[in-house]
Amino acid sequence: MDGVIPGAGPSGNPGARPTVKLREANPDDPPRYAPEWLELREPADAAARAHDLLDPLRIRLANLPGKSGGVVIHDLGCGTGSMGRWLAPCLDGAQHWILHDRDPYLLHFAAVASPRSAADGSRVTVETRRGDVARLTADALHGASLVTASALLDVLTREEVDALAAACAGAGCPALLTLSVAGRVELTPSHPLDSEIAQAFNDHQRRDGLLGPDAVTAATEAFSEHGATVRLHPSPWRLGPEQAALTEQWLRGWVGAAVEQRPDLRARADAYLAERLAACAEGQLRVTVHHTDLLALSRPAGGAS
Repeated sequence: MDGVIPGAGPSGNPGARPTVKLREANPDDPPRYAPEWLELREPADAAARAHDLLDPLRIRLANLPGKSGGVVIHDLGCGTGSMGRWLAPCLDGAQHWILHDRDPYLLHFAAVASPRSAADGSRVTVETRRGDVARLTADALHGASLVTASALLDVLTREEVDALAAACAGAGCPALLTLSVAGRVELTPSHPLDSEIAQAFNDHQRRDGLLGPDAVTAATEAFSEHGATVRLHPSPWRLGPEQAALTEQWLRGWVGAAVEQRPDLRARADAYLAERLAACAEGQLRVTVHHTDLLALSRPAGGAS
């Protein structure tokens, strides 16, 4: 299973790359998330995100200075726009969403499928910006009311997370960063190889300096060092028979990443995957994939509280 993206299950047949390639893409460009995978995981993401963080976020947005005309929300690594489809209808008032992604293909999906109204019926507008979210600066966030991201922190380095925290602090805007992997997975019924696969997957996520399951701790430290108040809340996927299609693709990606990290696991992992897929198809497998949502309340620009 070559080219596995951390946390992403492959789309299509076993062994297929979990990505799409644009016609104009350079062969050396990094892989992109497949929209089919993002679509498959969207309901589980929506069910998992921490609603308990919305009230403190609403209070902060209501009290931000100079936002009487509505809020400006930057969605980093927006993919197909699932965060906007979840969050925009949860917030009152006019909203302007700025969708960031390096992939114009995904940006097109996100813009077309974005919500058009807020919780109270106010207008929601959208624009897209192509670029590397790891290089975001406070200047790029000038005028921002909120920064959001989903499943992003764990594919950043510590330096990139520090830069994100500094940019949010410089812009004086809060950040809602959801669905960062916590490094813990529970499968029922259990299997003797579960923990070894999980450890290999976690090591794969940390390759090349990426934070993987250490991302939330690093982000908490980074935002706190920049004066933000940080709140954390669990946001696990709970996958049962009703989510069998997602569970199947997640399993393929999870085991594939473990084998990519530790090729010596291949023979045992192949048998393990076949057994787990059979249990999934029979409706006998349940999986909890632990994530954490983070809300960082930076001091508003201008010193308002």
